[in-house]
Order: sequence, then C-alpha cells, then structure tokens
Amino acid sequence: MEATRDAELKKELDAALHARKDLGEEYESALVDSFLEKVEKRLDSTIDRQMRRHLAEQQMIMARNARNPASGVDSWGERFGFGIVSLILAIPLSAIGVVNAGLSGLFVTWFGIVGVNAVHAARGTGLLAVLRRRDRDRPDWTD
Repeated sequence: MEATRDAELKKELDAALHARKDLGEEYESALVDSFLEKVEKRLDSTIDRQMRRHLAEQQMIMARNARNPASGVDSWGERFGFGIVSLILAIPLSAIGVVNAGLSGLFVTWFGIVGVNAVHAARGTGLLAVLRRRDRDRPDWTD
C-alpha cells in the first residue's frame, strides 16, 4: 500500500513540475503550496491511522486484562471466598457421595474438592499461566 501511495505522490510531484514549466514562475508558489497541502493531508491521514491503530491495541490490552482475572494477582478475599464456598458445597456433595457409593464415593467427592481447590490455587503459576500470558501478548491481527 505504501508503494502505491509513494507512486501517487511522485505523480503529483511530476504534475506540479510540468505545470510549473507550462505556467511559468509566477504560479510557482501556488503550485508548491498545492503540492505541500497534498503532502500534509497524506501525512495527517497516515498519523491518524497509526494513532487509531495504537489506541485500538491499547484498548485490546485493557479489555484482555479486564476480561482475564488470572492476568493480575489474585486477592486474598477471592481465595478465601472460594475456599469457603467449596467447604459449604462439600457437605451436601459428601452426603450424596456416601449415599450413592459408600466410602469410595466419599473419597471421590473429596478428591474432586481438593483437586478443584488445588487448580484454583495454582492457576497463577505454572504452564497454564505461561500459555495464557503468551496468548494475551500476541496480537489478534497482523498488518
């Protein structure tokens, strides 16, 4: 795209130079002003496009950080709340496991509860966090 824009700008310059030869030196300042105005518009549009792209990238980064709570540090309250909820849910789940499968159902239930809590506690570290950060830092589009 830049090559076509450069070619257009070169054509504009050639046209201005030919017009100067045809019209004479008395129109030289008007031709130069006209050409510089076109260059300025082109420059303004390029800067505007780059600024919009930069702002869009910043908005995407902010949206990903807001949408992805694992990108920040977990608060103590979040961990404490998760632990309380899992203990409260452990009571009926244990009863259901014992009634349906006996002692092995109780072990499976508590193994699941401990596993869920372990994954929640370790979600900010390890391979999953590294992959999540790598995907978050990669742009969704290319130029």
